[in-house]
Amino acid sequence: MFDRFSELVSSGIPCFFYTDFKGENLYCYTLNELKNHDIEFSFNGVKASQNSPHKPYHFPLSKDQYFHKFEAVQEHIRAGNTYLLNLTQPTPIETPYSLQEIYTMAYAPYKLRIKNQFVCFSPEPFITIEDNTINTYPMKGTIDASLPNAIETILADSKELAEHTMIVDLLRNDLGIVATDIQVKEFRTISTINTGKKQLHQVSSHISGKLPLNWRKGIGKLLKSLLPAGSISGTPKKRTVEIIEEVEEYGRDYFTGVFGYYDGENLYSAVAIRFIENINGTLVYKSGGGITSESDCEKEYQEMIDKIYIP
Repeated sequence: MFDRFSELVSSGIPCFFYTDFKGENLYCYTLNELKNHDIEFSFNGVKASQNSPHKPYHFPLSKDQYFHKFEAVQEHIRAGNTYLLNLTQPTPIETPYSLQEIYTMAYAPYKLRIKNQFVCFSPEPFITIEDNTINTYPMKGTIDASLPNAIETILADSKELAEHTMIVDLLRNDLGIVATDIQVKEFRTISTINTGKKQLHQVSSHISGKLPLNWRKGIGKLLKSLLPAGSISGTPKKRTVEIIEEVEEYGRDYFTGVFGYYDGENLYSAVAIRFIENINGTLVYKSGGGITSESDCEKEYQEMIDKIYIP
């Protein structure tokens, strides 16, 4: 499918795509084919009138279970196998709404529904390509907006700074594989999202580079070389992904993959986070956060739970 994706883009045909976490599987459709496959997506859509941010009933793994996984990651960090690892877990949830209804009511910059398989409402862009310039916007760092001086606190936190800096360095290197003139345009800016019971501040940066004029012909190879996304894997990427599979002990599948579209000229994409999957009739919310040597287990466990919401 990566080849078909390149063929459509190089021919100037508007199309949609989505991939799994590791970039091993890509599905690609012309925009006219989406209805036949029961797929919906939205980028920068307007808020639905019935939008009501809320937190569904959720049943996370215990703190003890999470602690064992957290400690396994810390052992790998102490051994020098990874420096930053995005640890996620699946959480069964209960909601009266179907995936179709969740997709319709949720408000987020980037939304996707694949049949009755999964829905996501992501706040995080992946790459955009406009006028031969590639941009990426890693998002790393979350804090409860109700805390006193929340923005100042997260920006001054040494653990958060180290984690974000590592992701920016990783994404700079990733873009350097496919582009030249790599620049960090913005470093650690704040956005705010509504999770229903609370608001969260999230920290992002903006990195750009210049692509060759013929980038459309090799877009499949370009995309595959950037996967998995650095912000939801870690560094060094190859070894960290191996540790993720060992420690998480579940299949991410299309959670933390990417999805996007080509409009005939430019390409836009997002990271598939804030993700609900239908697994044999049970709705499962997949969430997590970045772990470094300075991470606090209790805070990371709470962050995983805080990210379980329908915006």
